[in-house]
Amino acid sequence: MSNRTTANLIGFQTILIREIKRIMRIWMQTLLPPAITMTLYFIIFGTLIGSRIGDMEGFNYMQYIAPGLIMMSVISNSYGNVVSSFFGSKFGRHIEELLVSPMPNYLILLGYLAGGMFRGLFVGALVTCIALFFTDLTMAHPWVTLSVVVLTSFVFSIGGFINATYATKFDDISIVPTFVLTPLTYLGGVFYSINMLPEFWQMVSKVNPILYMVNAFRYGILGESDIDLKTAYVIILFFCVALFMFALRLLNKGTGIRD
Repeated sequence: MSNRTTANLIGFQTILIREIKRIMRIWMQTLLPPAITMTLYFIIFGTLIGSRIGDMEGFNYMQYIAPGLIMMSVISNSYGNVVSSFFGSKFGRHIEELLVSPMPNYLILLGYLAGGMFRGLFVGALVTCIALFFTDLTMAHPWVTLSVVVLTSFVFSIGGFINATYATKFDDISIVPTFVLTPLTYLGGVFYSINMLPEFWQMVSKVNPILYMVNAFRYGILGESDIDLKTAYVIILFFCVALFMFALRLLNKGTGIRD
């Protein structure tokens, strides 16, 4: 291994370790709130409302919504970690030190994305443990479960990076999560099957990419999905590649940094 490669790997590890330490240092802001929020979801929607709804697609309501709630926590935390961390680097002006270093931009980007994925997957595992207190969950298809959750975390980590790139003030980093991400997540089949909707609204729902991520993850755990698994993988992989190339282009141009 060449000296340049070794130096690049050390740089990547440094960014990742810094991100992990940041997450753990402020765990009362990064880990505790989603755990409490998801516990309330399980109590209110799963226990209180679910007992009146009954079974859905052959599963009790608590089992049916559990994969969606886990995925919702992964999405929001992967996105939230990168958007806040990278914008903080811009605001503190220390991102410029990374950009003038010999470290390739794609590794700088991957370092931030890895930090977002760490938080998203860690919170997802935490919410899964909480879900087991309320219902029984088994992985019907473990490789589908793991691949979908990792790829989804990657997609929304990139989304957080793009949001942070264009943000010019702290208020800007909350606009997309509030007005775009949250509605799409709630309308992504977390709490219901799209088979319950009229045909027109089923077609509208299929425009929402989060629907495919939630249902693919649900298939991995329960073996049940409202959509075709191959279609879900194609869509998820498309967003992985397209958003990564777009984010790398923004970083190479210095968009939002050198402006």
